[in-house]
Formats: sequence, structure tokens, C-alpha cells
Amino acid sequence: MAERFDSWDDVTAFALALPDVELAPFYGTPCPKVNAKAFVSPSRESDSFHVMSPHEEKAVLLETDPDTFWQTPHYENWPGLLVRYGSADPERVANIIRRAWWDRAKKPQRTAFGPRP
Repeated sequence: MAERFDSWDDVTAFALALPDVELAPFYGTPCPKVNAKAFVSPSRESDSFHVMSPHEEKAVLLETDPDTFWQTPHYENWPGLLVRYGSADPERVANIIRRAWWDRAKKPQRTAFGPRP
């Protein structure tokens, strides 16, 4: 059964299951981090969370699934975007979270994990 991302707790549980992830403060809030780098965080928008994403991929996500992936002006020039809870495609959301982890992982962690999702 596919993961569900209906709340920040769901996102955190999924992220903490990735290799070498721990909860640590990020702007005063405990967030999943790998190598002391946050890759997901809660949003000021109550229906969404933030995930890091390279600009090129972010543009594709915003264009292909605006019901799930979106941004406020705060994130327009930032390599990250907002993800609405309860996506109709939770596996795609899971892969975006995995990519955000992978992009912050060290080479040995990436090698052990496998190719970028």
C-alpha cells in the first residue's frame, strides 16, 4: 500500500525512515535532516509542507500537478516548493521527498541508497 501524506506527522514519519535522518531544529521547529541539512519542513500554510527541489524539477512539478505542488511568493526564487497534504499521487510525493533526501546525502549514503529516485 502506498504511503499517505495527509499531515506533517505522516511526512515526518516517512522522512525519518530514510537513511541517517534525525529530527533537529530548523527555524525553531524539529524537522527531518540528513547531514544537518533539512529537506522537508512544515509550511506556514496549514494545508501544505515544504520540500526542497531543484529549480528545473520544481518548474515541472508546478506545471504538471498544480493541485499538489504550488508556491507562495516567498518560495518563487527558492529551490523548494509547497506540497498539499492528501495528494492523489502519494507515490510521486514520496519520490520528491526521497530526491530531496538524496540531494543532501553524502556520496557514500547515495551509493548505499542507489540511484536518485
